[in-house]
Amino acid sequence: MGEPSLALALRQVDAASAGQPEALYRAPAGGDQRARSAPWPDDPRQRQARVLAAVAWLSRWASLCLLLALGVGCGGLATAPATSAAPGTVRIYTSVVQTTVDPVVSGFQAAHPGSKVQVFRAPTGEINARIAADRRAGQVKADILWGTDPLSSFQYDQQSLFADYKPKDAGAVPAAYHTGTLWGTRLLNVVIVYRSNQTAPSGWHDLASPEFKNAVALPDPGFAGGALAALGYLSQAPGFGIDYYRSLKNNGAVQLRAMGDVTTGVAEARYKAGMGLDNDIRTAIAKGSPLKLAWPVEGAITFYSPISIFRTAADATAARAFVDFVISRQGQQLIAGSGWQPVRADVKGPAPLGAQVSPDWTAIARRQSELIAAYRGVFPG
Repeated sequence: MGEPSLALALRQVDAASAGQPEALYRAPAGGDQRARSAPWPDDPRQRQARVLAAVAWLSRWASLCLLLALGVGCGGLATAPATSAAPGTVRIYTSVVQTTVDPVVSGFQAAHPGSKVQVFRAPTGEINARIAADRRAGQVKADILWGTDPLSSFQYDQQSLFADYKPKDAGAVPAAYHTGTLWGTRLLNVVIVYRSNQTAPSGWHDLASPEFKNAVALPDPGFAGGALAALGYLSQAPGFGIDYYRSLKNNGAVQLRAMGDVTTGVAEARYKAGMGLDNDIRTAIAKGSPLKLAWPVEGAITFYSPISIFRTAADATAARAFVDFVISRQGQQLIAGSGWQPVRADVKGPAPLGAQVSPDWTAIARRQSELIAAYRGVFPG
C-alpha cells in the first residue's frame, strides 16, 4: 500500500466526524485508488479546521509507522531495514571494583544514548546475601550478575538462574574463560604481596616458613571471590590441598575479609606478607605504599570475572546489549585501562609476570560447599 495523501487524511477526518472511522490501511471503495473526500465547507474557519485535523491525522500515521518500522512497516517504510531498539534500563549486581564499573557503565551509556544502568556493588558475600533475599521475596531483582570469580557464579548456574547467551564477539573469548551462560570479562591473578623491606617470597610455601611466622594475612573465601578461587585451585594442586592452609594456620597466619584488606594490612606493617590481587597491589604501589608484588614460582592463580544474564531479567534486550559491550573491544579497552588484564588477546593490558595456573572451575564448583566446610575447619568464619 502506498503512503497516505492529504486527500486520504481528509477522508479519515470526515469519516471520524460522522462516527464511522475508516480502517487505517483501507483503500477507497471503487476503482479509483485515490482517496475521495467530502466537499469543502463554505465557512473558511471550518475549512482551516478540517485541514489542520487532516495534518494531525497524517502526523499520527507517521508516528505509528515509525514505531512499526522494525517489523510491520507502513507503505514505503516497509522496505526499510530493521534497526535494533535502544536499550532501556539494565540492573546489575556486581562485586567488581568501582574504578572498573564506572568507566564501563559510562562507556555503555555513551554508546547507547538514553539507556539507564542501575548498579548494586558489594563484595561477593554480600552479593550472595542479596540474591538469596531476592529469591525469598519472589525472584532476583537484577538483570545481570557481574561477578569476581567463576565459582561464585557457577552455584547459580547449577540452579538454572542464568540464561544462555552468545555475545556478538563470543569468538574473541578463549574457551577456557566462558560457558554458555558465564562469559569472562577480565583476568585476575592471585599473587603474593609483601613489604618492600622483606626478603621476597618465591612461592606459596614460603608463607608458611619461619621467616613469616605470625606475619601472614589471608582473605576469607566465604567473603572474597578471589580467595575462593585460590582455595579452589590450591585445594587440588599437588603438594598443597587443605593441609597447606593448616600449615599457614600453624605458622600464625590470620584471616581477614577482603583481598584489599590484606593489601592494606601489609602496607600498614601489621603483616609482612599475604595473598592479594595483582591489580590491588600495583595500585597501592603506585600510590606510594611500601609494597612489592611476588609472582609465585608455581604460577599466579588466574581466574576470570564472569558476567551472566538472569533468566528473570526484566529487560533482556538491555542486558544482552550490556554484555555485548563489556566483551567488545571498546569495553575491554576500558577494563584494561582500569588496571586489569583483559580477557581478549587482541586488547592490550597489564601483562602477566610469570606462569598462570587455573583449575577446572566446573569440577571445582561441584565441590564448593565441601571446600568451604573443610576450610572452616581450619579458619572458622
